[in-house]
Amino acid sequence: MSFALLVKSYLLTTVVFFAIDILWLGIIAKNLYNKHLRKLLAPKVNWAAAIVFYLLFIVGIFYFAIVPSVEEASLEAAMLNGGLFGFFTYATYDLTNLATLRGWPIKIVFIDIIWGAVLTASVSTAGFYITNWLMA
Repeated sequence: MSFALLVKSYLLTTVVFFAIDILWLGIIAKNLYNKHLRKLLAPKVNWAAAIVFYLLFIVGIFYFAIVPSVEEASLEAAMLNGGLFGFFTYATYDLTNLATLRGWPIKIVFIDIIWGAVLTASVSTAGFYITNWLMA
């Protein structure tokens, strides 16, 4: 797989990731997070940190889910590896917060871990299709 193909696929997959996660954070779960995390949330989002996280996270999705699944020609591998990557990364974040932050809600731990698995499996699936489409 060429570097140029990876860059194109990465950029298109990033658009999918942002579309799905903005829908979740900005509309579907906005009130949920405000209700449970209001006291812990910063008054303004640190966009530089958020963007760096997202860009690195999507590199991880490519490394652990999309590229291997394209090489295996396996949609199931994209879904499974993506879901597991999301599960473990979001579990690391939420369980660390639960262990170290006063007042981190257990309800958010479960919701966030499930969301991480669903989001990452979905983005991995989209990335699998995008990459295969670009290779055709």
